Amino acid sequence: MKDQEETVEQKRERLRQQEMKRNPTGIMNDSINSAYSGNLHELVRDLGWKGAGILILVVVMAFIFISIFF
Repeated sequence: MKDQEETVEQKRERLRQQEMKRNPTGIMNDSINSAYSGNLHELVRDLGWKGAGILILVVVMAFIFISIFF
């Protein structure tokens, strides 16, 4: 019954919390590494589909601008 009422985001967060309890040092290492390289999945998830579309549009426009002028 609990699985049916739970959204995908809630399930993902619950599993992430369980993993943090089981392996705190591994999670800390992942956090440090993700701070250096960034985490595209988290960025897109937080922005939503409209924000992700705008981000892609800005990157494409910047690429075109740089290729024309340089």
